[in-house]
Amino acid sequence: MLRGRSLSVTSLSGLPRWEVEELPVEDLLLFEVAWEVTNKVGGIYTVIQTKAKTTADEWGDNYFLIGPYFEHNMKTQVERCEPINDAIRKAVDTMNKHGCQVHFGRWLIEGSPYVVLFDIGYSAWNLDRWKGDLWEACSVGIPYHDREANDMLIFGSLTAWFLKEVTDHVDGKHVIAQFHEWQAGTGLILSRARKLPIATIFTTHATLLGRYLCAANIDFYNHLDKFNIDKEAGERQIYHRYCMERASVHCAHVFTTVSEITAIEAEHMLKRKPDVVTPNGLSVKKFSAVHEFQNLHAMYKARIQDFVRGHFYGHLDFDLEKTLFLFIAGRYEFSNKGADIFLEALSRLNFLLRMHKSDVTVVVFFIMPAKTNNFNVETLKGQAVRKQLWDIAHSVKEKFGKKLYDALLRGEIPDMNNILDRDDVTIMKRAIFSTQRQSLPPVTTHNMIDDSTDPILSTIRRIGLFNSRTDRVKVILHPEFLSSTSPLLPMDYEEFVRGCHLGVFPSYYEPWGYTPAECTVMGIPSVTTNLSGFGCFMQEHVADPTAYGIYIVDRRFQSPDDSCNQLTQFLYGFCKQSRRQRIIQRNRTERLSDLLDWRYLGRYYQHARYLTLSRAFPDIFHMEPTSPPTTEGFKYPRPSSVPPSPSGSQVSSPQSSDVEDEEDEHYNEEEEAERDRLNIKSPLSLGRVPRGKKKLHGEYKN
Repeated sequence: MLRGRSLSVTSLSGLPRWEVEELPVEDLLLFEVAWEVTNKVGGIYTVIQTKAKTTADEWGDNYFLIGPYFEHNMKTQVERCEPINDAIRKAVDTMNKHGCQVHFGRWLIEGSPYVVLFDIGYSAWNLDRWKGDLWEACSVGIPYHDREANDMLIFGSLTAWFLKEVTDHVDGKHVIAQFHEWQAGTGLILSRARKLPIATIFTTHATLLGRYLCAANIDFYNHLDKFNIDKEAGERQIYHRYCMERASVHCAHVFTTVSEITAIEAEHMLKRKPDVVTPNGLSVKKFSAVHEFQNLHAMYKARIQDFVRGHFYGHLDFDLEKTLFLFIAGRYEFSNKGADIFLEALSRLNFLLRMHKSDVTVVVFFIMPAKTNNFNVETLKGQAVRKQLWDIAHSVKEKFGKKLYDALLRGEIPDMNNILDRDDVTIMKRAIFSTQRQSLPPVTTHNMIDDSTDPILSTIRRIGLFNSRTDRVKVILHPEFLSSTSPLLPMDYEEFVRGCHLGVFPSYYEPWGYTPAECTVMGIPSVTTNLSGFGCFMQEHVADPTAYGIYIVDRRFQSPDDSCNQLTQFLYGFCKQSRRQRIIQRNRTERLSDLLDWRYLGRYYQHARYLTLSRAFPDIFHMEPTSPPTTEGFKYPRPSSVPPSPSGSQVSSPQSSDVEDEEDEHYNEEEEAERDRLNIKSPLSLGRVPRGKKKLHGEYKN
């Protein structure tokens, strides 16, 4: 009888440690099913892509991803190859012989995992028959006009068919299948209805109805137990989708979700408490030079400063060395992503900075895609004017330098009144006149199609943040994803984030929150909330998140106005920091990246897999009753070398970012970094690694 190792909780230096079960991976096949395999739609793509290397290293050739086939994705992201596993090869061949198109290859990302991709359109002729199969399995009908739900039914039916073929030829190996979100859930429902011998996991990254309700500006979290779920889903014409999601949840051997806040939501919306919470991680890459990320911040900040010089030409009466760059990014969900409370807080911050006569300027970027028809002409002109001034300055500098050089060779001190001739002065005067503008710098970089009704622009008009000279807070809406090929702001998203000082994500509905997590990994402080999975995770693991550059706004247990005031105080306190304090804070923020590394967080997925095996095959896999992996009781400690917050003992008025405070003289970076490294390794130690053949990238044989 095959048995895995049972769970055990040990203690190291008084801190709890969870040891990962030793799964017999050589006797298992692991499948992950998601609509976003090789197909970037949202955050699930990031989850699967970043986790692939860690999982592939553990499972080797026994790990497979299942997703939809799109020709453009196949050509650019997947290398075709033949399956080396007999069961997989027979399953692919059988389905192709029966009128399907199944593609197999390696996804060209870190870890190079195997992918099985189904052509949805090629199998659409089976749709009516598969609708009948779903009705017989769970009495859920799908209307003909919901194309997305119909595509998900085809995808799920192909997945269930494929898993049946695999289990028919698997030769004694046991199969684990993890399904992500309702889009993949049909495959789980049909697999269980057909009693396939597989262990199933269903993972919800956000409940379908929860996202709809929050988008409608409903007081969601205070009424979780009061909603008539069927009525709410029916009114939004998503009842069939909700039924697919709920059936998937209740059919799975193990139900998981990504955060504690989403677990509470799922228990009320989907009527099942999650068995395991599996936090989302990232693939963390450390630089060989400890402070290389600080150098990258300085380099990319200079590029953002160049853009600001052009955008605010004619009104550049603020010191860029005393200017802070803040940003918010993500889907254009005005309330869910917290853009509403952020704009209100910016209005109050502007008042505070003006009242205290601060010389600090805050430039805020909104990177949220919306419908546009082209770049704003005034914005393009600003970048052209900046480039023209740069060329003129270089031309005059060369002439000046040559005359200075010739004079010094003759042993003379040049006459500064004669070193520039009249033509040079004329060119410079014309350049100065070209920077004059009658209008204010635009608040958006593009021409918006729905300018009059756009929520961000409407709020900007209401609060009066028009980028006037007296405003200490300047606003720029960039309604397009960033790209290094853009003529306006030629930077990738990662480069832009590294160049900013603070990311602000005061979301109302955020099951996890990859944007603040990405900031943390890059050493950039961020604002999040206790309604986001990331914020809850940091509150649980860090004693004083603010000192580590994680500002958590309470949007759950206080009024919206109080939350807005709290956010305003966070932003105002950040503006009061000196440059040295911001550097110290960035160092601490970057050290938290180990908390978000898949090498640590992957243990939660490992626990879910072992749990589902013990439930699907109880006679073969035994699991002693125990708690899931946890660091309950452990807190990443407050730094002892400085005040709880870097701005904690600052004067009431913001000061120049060039000022260095004597209060930080006793700060020892190396000692604090070593203490943090020890603290993070103790509770998050992986313990034993699952057995199985380990292969590195590039070592696979197709």
